[in-house]
Amino acid sequence: MTPVTRDRIAWLPWTADAFARAARERKPVLLSITASWCRACHDMDRTTYADAPVVALVQDAFVPIRVDTDRRPDINDRYNLGGWPTTAFLTAAGDLLGGGTFVTADHMPGILQRVLEAVRTRGDEIERAQAATGTSRVVAEDDAPSLDALVDLVFASFDDEHGGFGVTPKFPVTAPLHLALALYATHGDAWSRRIVERTLDAIRDGGLHDRERGGFYRYATTREWQLPHVEKLLETNTALLQVYAEAAHAFDDDSYRHIARNLASYIRESLTGAAGGYRGSESDTVVYADTSAAASAALLAASKTLADPDLGREAIEQLERVLLASYRPGKGISHCDDGGARVPGLLTDYVSMIHAILDAHETVESEPYTMMAEELAHHILRTMWDEQSGACVDRAHEAGEVGLLRNRRTPFVTNCEAVRAFARVARISTEGDFASRAEETARAMAPLAAGQGPLAAHYVLAMRELSVLP
Repeated sequence: MTPVTRDRIAWLPWTADAFARAARERKPVLLSITASWCRACHDMDRTTYADAPVVALVQDAFVPIRVDTDRRPDINDRYNLGGWPTTAFLTAAGDLLGGGTFVTADHMPGILQRVLEAVRTRGDEIERAQAATGTSRVVAEDDAPSLDALVDLVFASFDDEHGGFGVTPKFPVTAPLHLALALYATHGDAWSRRIVERTLDAIRDGGLHDRERGGFYRYATTREWQLPHVEKLLETNTALLQVYAEAAHAFDDDSYRHIARNLASYIRESLTGAAGGYRGSESDTVVYADTSAAASAALLAASKTLADPDLGREAIEQLERVLLASYRPGKGISHCDDGGARVPGLLTDYVSMIHAILDAHETVESEPYTMMAEELAHHILRTMWDEQSGACVDRAHEAGEVGLLRNRRTPFVTNCEAVRAFARVARISTEGDFASRAEETARAMAPLAAGQGPLAAHYVLAMRELSVLP
């Protein structure tokens, strides 16, 4: 009989059934975390995962599972091993054995064999050790530094020569810029203005800026903002649109207005989804609740700066279309629906949607927007509030969770944004619980802020939001 040639790996989605199969067949899991916009991921598919010996070994001895990082950021946050593609090896219970990122075709068979040998010879030992480890969480109890000290920490890594924060690679981190703009609005100091202008000018004039097709790339590999990785994500362009629009207004700067106008056009023309909302990237047709809501909020901000009411109306229309498609009464919103199973909403989806809805309310003063913002905030407190930590977990618990999804994570940045969301809802709600939960969440994040570098700006901005509560 002529053997059947298997020329590709039959990847399975992340489901309880896939892990049940691994347990039943006593096989380890090969978890591949990829992104549609990631060139290295496509290269590994084209080479390593198309190599006949690799395909045969994976199909015979592993249960192969593939996860898209945009579709399942909760899984990526727990299993990513340093970038994309992530190549991780798990037990049938979903516990991490080891792994890395890109693996070449010539190295992969040896790695697969070593994993199999380790599982065969040490399988019981590994499982006992993992069971003993458990999923406990240690929370720092250090005293939080003052807000003034945190501001100094946020700007400590500012690159005064080339703009931005840190050395390499250079990502367009925008939270510190919003903080600098807030400080400039309060005090009018030249240093805060320089941080913003030096960074935005460098990003505009450097290699991240695609002057031919519009938009900005994800990050640069040099300190001087050159040699970019040429993926263009909605998240990156939304964040930059928001900060360029805010800076244009703060400094009355026409060059920043020009960038904001071009960015708004790029998002509308290149990233609008077929059924509404804004797609996660140029390579990915899926609309995600969190990034699409953030895009609507950024376009609303730009419409005010550019005095373009049509842009604002379109942003609200797209927000409503995404909300209509993703929201189910009593069940909340979904992260995405790409024709397959709906992915339940995550904390980031609710927080981003609340901010965008309240931005829309500030534009058109529609009572249904305030009611929806309240409902989403209630849903967070019903399904994602963690009494032990006094903060929100990144996802609602579901029965039958596998592996590290059993771990309850309280992400720093998203909780800081949740503080701001709760505070904003408290100002339009007759209930007092939102304000107290905002304050409790801020207290839980306070001991963590000093270790966040420039991202501690999210905490400082959250505290400024709390300070204006009645």
